[in-house]
Amino acid sequence: MLKDITTQALQQEVKELLEYSVFPDPEAVERAASSYQTGESRLFGYEEDGLLVGVIGFDVEQDELTIRHIAVLPENRGKGYGRGMILELLLELQPKPDRVIAETDEETVDFYRNIGFEVYSQGEKYPGVERFRCIYEVEESEE
Repeated sequence: MLKDITTQALQQEVKELLEYSVFPDPEAVERAASSYQTGESRLFGYEEDGLLVGVIGFDVEQDELTIRHIAVLPENRGKGYGRGMILELLLELQPKPDRVIAETDEETVDFYRNIGFEVYSQGEKYPGVERFRCIYEVEESEE
């Protein structure tokens, strides 16, 4: 079940999940968790049998939903939780966005590509690290 956990972003359980979607540095994790306290971005968690198995942090601006963070516990990856969080989020948001945007690295780009995102290389945004912009156009049937 997907639920709003924005106010719980600083809890250890949530920060442990966020760590999978940021550079694994305690300061970067703390910055990511704290960024949800400003009220500009939202953080949802996916729970199954009382266990938080995934998180998705996002901004909605006009007709675009931008994924800031998405993470699933390693033992639950490949089971559809990431895709499910994105789709459930699209069903819950009112008004519905026209597109979903994410920026990612080479390690995660296939996740987005496999669920229908168009992928565009941004080149080496950081030395030795290629970044990708992933865009998904929401169709009428998904609304």
